[in-house]
Amino acid sequence: MTTSNTKPSPSAAPIRPVRSRPFTKMHGLGNDFVVVDARERPFSLDETKARAIADRRTGIGCDQLLILEKPAGGRGLADVFMRIRNNDGGEVSACGNGARCVADYVMRESGRDAIVIETAAGMLDASLAPQGPRGERRVTVDMGPALLDWREIPLAEAQDTNHLALALGPLKDPVAVSMGNPHAVFFVDNAEAINIAGLGAVLERHSLFPERANIEVVQVLSPARLRMRVWERGVGITQACGTGACAAVVAAARRGLTGRRATVVLDGGELDIEWLNDGHVLMTGPVAVTFTGEIPE
Repeated sequence: MTTSNTKPSPSAAPIRPVRSRPFTKMHGLGNDFVVVDARERPFSLDETKARAIADRRTGIGCDQLLILEKPAGGRGLADVFMRIRNNDGGEVSACGNGARCVADYVMRESGRDAIVIETAAGMLDASLAPQGPRGERRVTVDMGPALLDWREIPLAEAQDTNHLALALGPLKDPVAVSMGNPHAVFFVDNAEAINIAGLGAVLERHSLFPERANIEVVQVLSPARLRMRVWERGVGITQACGTGACAAVVAAARRGLTGRRATVVLDGGELDIEWLNDGHVLMTGPVAVTFTGEIPE
């Protein structure tokens, strides 16, 4: 065996440490998020970088990227501002399961059992809920009022939002609801039989939706139980969608298919939804931390 006493060339470029940004990977019923805390150190992020982080082959992988920032307004009422980037890099205003994860993150950090989250869609009250049947940590978020006027969804033209003139293949006659983001809820006899990938991709970009739309197919299992599958705008098929589950219960109640409270069964698990008499929608479900790491900057 031989050894070498060769020394590095004095002209060789020095190896410099790579600055990195800590992140936490979380999920709510399999709807997964990369959470980055930028409250003390701003995080420069554009669509290209967001897509790279969200990429499941070459990045960390997630449905949405959630950036925690100092509250922008709200007269000091909010504890944190939540900025949301979809898997495609685009910025959106609302994310129900993401709000539950951010609430859990901040409540663990502060030791409190209730906080207020500021979003581009408004203020969200969040609180720790009783543990689930398997001891899982659960969070309730008041998602604010369901918006039902065609201008609030928004739609490209005036229509009855309880019966949209929209159909594609086996899907027809949806209900439109905004939970800070637009939803089209289609009721079907068998949610498992619907090609949600093929139909959802087309309906998301229908000309009726100037801001695109989340597409839900919903099967009524009982007056208090719904089965839902979802195509999220800017993401695709996800295991769960909190705002979609809220929209599904509001739509079902408007049609007289359920009461104002129901459990929504998603691919990733169950969410409990209640549409209050004041129009606000409460969403309760489990949250979990998957792992932590660092993003090179």
